[in-house]
Amino acid sequence: MIEYLGNEIPPIDQKLLNFAVSITRKAGRLSHKWFKNKKFEVKYKSDGSPVTMADQAAEKLLRKLITDTYPEDSIIGEEEANVMGSSGRTWIIDPIDGTQSFIRGVPLYGNLLAFNDNYGPAIGVINLPELNECIWAGRGQGCFINGKPTQISNKAELSGACVVTSGVDYWPSTDVLNRLSKENTIIRTWGDAYGWALVATGRADAVIDPVVNEWDVAPMITIINESGGMFTDFTGKIQTNTGTALAANPKLHPILLKIIDQRL
Repeated sequence: MIEYLGNEIPPIDQKLLNFAVSITRKAGRLSHKWFKNKKFEVKYKSDGSPVTMADQAAEKLLRKLITDTYPEDSIIGEEEANVMGSSGRTWIIDPIDGTQSFIRGVPLYGNLLAFNDNYGPAIGVINLPELNECIWAGRGQGCFINGKPTQISNKAELSGACVVTSGVDYWPSTDVLNRLSKENTIIRTWGDAYGWALVATGRADAVIDPVVNEWDVAPMITIINESGGMFTDFTGKIQTNTGTALAANPKLHPILLKIIDQRL
């Protein structure tokens, strides 16, 4: 785990972290039923991204569970309108991250939940229901996979490093990917929630995503930081609303950022 801007920022309450993990797993059990039955219609939103009744049902469940317990908190989600509360605290939901995988029967989708309080990012959860893996982190509490402590890899150089990205079609050009290849980097398209889970648990070394929404990566600030890594956008700032995301350990992160900064 890491310190956040000094000791004056308290760790997140364990009860709140347990709540976040519990409800995300409930959303996972619901999405698993849809995934197993495969009886759902696929619709497409205005941006061309797919959505199913499973996405909508999982988000509706999470919103209800949050509202029933913390009615004054704000909620941001992918599938429904934002709800503005009065507490200064915000939950951010991606009910099924990796819908493209979900609708094709690929078991690498995840349920994502983040929580920000008055101090900033505080909780992140990645639940992978088909793999029976749940990764979670709370500010000042560390990062865990199925209850066991986990951490990011310590790979310090590009040669042999495994870098994941959601897909080559997201890149405006292949310049960055070509530069990584010349450094003997292993590039794999294990994307969305699964790719982030791999990095947080040390099974891959970095994530580079040139196209993301806030709900795709909101949990990752806490998860990556608490696993010992660095999360930023492509400008090197710790923020989730600029459409890009990069995560790696503190040695590898600046090397990758320099490659990206040579322009996409």
